[in-house]
Amino acid sequence: MGRFLNKGNRKFAEFSKTKFFVDKTALINKLLEKDITEKFICCSKARRFGKSVTADMLVAYFSKGVDSRKLFEPLCCVKDELFLSNINRYDTIFIDIQAQFEAAYERNENPMTRIRTSVVNELQSEYPEIVSSDDIIADALSKIYDQTDHQFVIIFDEWDYPVRELQEHKSELKKYIEFLRGLFKNSDAKEYIRLAYLTGIMPIIRTKGQSAINNFTEYTMVHAGDLGTYIGFTEQEVLALCRKSGSDFDQMKEWYDGYRLGQESMYNPLSVIKAITNHEFTQYWTATGTYEDISELINQNFDGLRESVIQMLSGNRVTVRISDGKNDLHTFVNKNEVITALIHLGYFAYDKNTKEAYVPNKEIQEVFFHYMENNKNDSLSRFMNRSEQILNSLLEKEEEQAAKLIQNIHNDFVSSISYNDENSLSCTIMIALISSFAYYHKPIREFPCGKGFADLVYLPLPSCPDLPVIVIELKWNQHAQTAIAQIKKRQYPESLTDFAGEILLVGINYDKRTKEHQCRIETHFAAAENMENSTQRTE
Repeated sequence: MGRFLNKGNRKFAEFSKTKFFVDKTALINKLLEKDITEKFICCSKARRFGKSVTADMLVAYFSKGVDSRKLFEPLCCVKDELFLSNINRYDTIFIDIQAQFEAAYERNENPMTRIRTSVVNELQSEYPEIVSSDDIIADALSKIYDQTDHQFVIIFDEWDYPVRELQEHKSELKKYIEFLRGLFKNSDAKEYIRLAYLTGIMPIIRTKGQSAINNFTEYTMVHAGDLGTYIGFTEQEVLALCRKSGSDFDQMKEWYDGYRLGQESMYNPLSVIKAITNHEFTQYWTATGTYEDISELINQNFDGLRESVIQMLSGNRVTVRISDGKNDLHTFVNKNEVITALIHLGYFAYDKNTKEAYVPNKEIQEVFFHYMENNKNDSLSRFMNRSEQILNSLLEKEEEQAAKLIQNIHNDFVSSISYNDENSLSCTIMIALISSFAYYHKPIREFPCGKGFADLVYLPLPSCPDLPVIVIELKWNQHAQTAIAQIKKRQYPESLTDFAGEILLVGINYDKRTKEHQCRIETHFAAAENMENSTQRTE
């Protein structure tokens, strides 16, 4: 076994014995079933979605020099004739592209020379009478296949690192693109390759040099295809983990759910596992260059980008043309390209049916909020400060101040929202109250209570039991007091006393003639018995 050729099964064997291992080995069956036209596969997923673990699993299955049958025997992959006839049959080349580039830079080496020399040396050791030290990798593989009929499985982890991180003019990037073209697009590649499996963050963009790998079938955060459920955790898998560990599934869902891959609701695997092992629901993205990503992308000064980000952070959705995506993270020309990049990076999710982008869960909201806390002069941070003032004015029942601040938010930040009805007004209110996410659950629209549906309801987080429930009723071309009257008439407060002792009734109206917001605020207190029951439930 070598560092690049036939690494064996040790890493996956160790991982499969971990306490909260989730079995994704059925992916192997899916890959084996694909025909000869689909053996070039590029699977691009957000950070921490299990791409590297998947690569280790494939290395363990395909690599010559080990016997992995006992390793896979208890796992859920189907051990049919196709599975058994391919296990540990192929010379398997595995390269972590990012690790090799970074190691080369540390040693002042040329990355492509380092990769070529390392792989060819191991091939020469295995096939000394066929491979010369002067060969390039593609020629070595072609000669081996020609003389032995041995096919290869090639697995690259972080294949897109040079594409997304290096500027277009960099000589290392040009040499890397030439390497991909020579390895995967030459006339012999279809013969000597049994499977090529690339993992990365960003998708292939078929422009300029990247046509070097335009023969690959892509699976991404936008187009998951039939592999969507094998990268990331499904809801059923997370539910099983919660039952096994005694974790709160509802909190797990609020914190880490929200991605849609195909028809499945998907969770970020690493965050789920960390929440279970640490017994804490929080955001676990801070160690992955998160703030640098956001700063570089969000501060692109494209028309409407800031407003779109604010809308998504508030719980609303925005339409996006994902076809405008780029993957170099340097040459954006419009907001759709930036939002698409953030979808592939995992900061936003995408609904393929409605063609809308949105913030998937509380973890990602926390990422953005922490970013704003650390970038006080950023436009998003200044907006957050205004939102905090609005929340405080509601809690302090400062009606005129609240109405004035909401008016300013609409004028200065979300003027693109045209008021036509209460629904469009609710978008602005959710945006104005973004700061509430630090103290409240995501607002619930059309919350069923009493004898109707409240427009917006904010329920305090368990960590903030002393805060009131906020019930907001919206009117358009009427009066804020009419909204308060409707809250009382339909008995919304009576249905919410289980959640807190104090309930804040907020009526907001927008007058199209004067183009002004009005606000009325009243307080409702639960009966003593209900307050006692609520306290017991919290405890």
